[in-house]
Amino acid sequence: MTEQAKRPEQQVTQVRIIESADVFRGQSEVVIRHEGAVYRLKITRQGKLILNK
Repeated sequence: MTEQAKRPEQQVTQVRIIESADVFRGQSEVVIRHEGAVYRLKITRQGKLILNK
Protein backbone atom coordinates (compact mmCIF):
# COMPACT_ATOMS: atom_id res chain seq x y z
CA MET A 1 0.00 0.00 0.00
CA THR A 2 1.39 3.44 -0.95
CA GLU A 3 1.68 6.40 1.40
CA GLN A 4 -1.16 8.19 -0.41
CA ALA A 5 -3.42 5.17 -0.05
CA LYS A 6 -2.69 5.03 3.69
CA ARG A 7 -3.39 8.74 4.26
CA PRO A 8 -5.82 10.18 1.67
CA GLU A 9 -6.25 13.37 3.72
CA GLN A 10 -2.60 14.24 2.92
CA GLN A 11 -2.84 13.92 -0.87
CA VAL A 12 -0.64 16.35 -2.78
CA THR A 13 -2.49 19.01 -4.78
CA GLN A 14 -0.93 19.62 -8.18
CA VAL A 15 -0.09 23.25 -8.94
CA ARG A 16 -0.85 24.51 -12.43
CA ILE A 17 2.20 25.64 -14.45
CA ILE A 18 1.77 28.45 -16.99
CA GLU A 19 4.55 29.29 -19.43
CA SER A 20 5.55 32.96 -19.34
CA ALA A 21 5.48 33.03 -23.17
CA ASP A 22 1.76 32.21 -22.98
CA VAL A 23 1.19 35.08 -20.54
CA PHE A 24 3.28 37.74 -22.32
CA ARG A 25 2.53 36.71 -25.94
CA GLY A 26 5.57 38.54 -27.32
CA GLN A 27 5.23 41.60 -25.08
CA SER A 28 7.54 42.55 -22.20
CA GLU A 29 4.79 43.75 -19.84
CA VAL A 30 1.29 42.68 -18.83
CA VAL A 31 -1.25 44.21 -16.46
CA ILE A 32 -2.96 41.97 -13.92
CA ARG A 33 -6.08 43.00 -12.04
CA HIS A 34 -6.46 41.20 -8.69
CA GLU A 35 -9.27 42.00 -6.25
CA GLY A 36 -9.61 45.51 -7.66
CA ALA A 37 -5.89 46.35 -7.55
CA VAL A 38 -3.80 46.70 -10.73
CA TYR A 39 -0.35 45.13 -10.96
CA ARG A 40 2.27 45.24 -13.73
CA LEU A 41 4.33 42.15 -14.47
CA LYS A 42 7.46 42.95 -16.49
CA ILE A 43 10.33 41.02 -18.05
CA THR A 44 13.61 42.81 -17.37
CA ARG A 45 16.50 43.10 -19.84
CA GLN A 46 18.18 40.31 -17.88
CA GLY A 47 15.13 38.07 -18.43
CA LYS A 48 13.84 38.21 -14.85
CA LEU A 49 10.27 38.96 -13.76
CA ILE A 50 9.31 42.03 -11.73
CA LEU A 51 5.83 42.54 -10.24
CA ASN A 52 4.86 46.13 -9.30
CA LYS A 53 1.67 47.48 -7.82
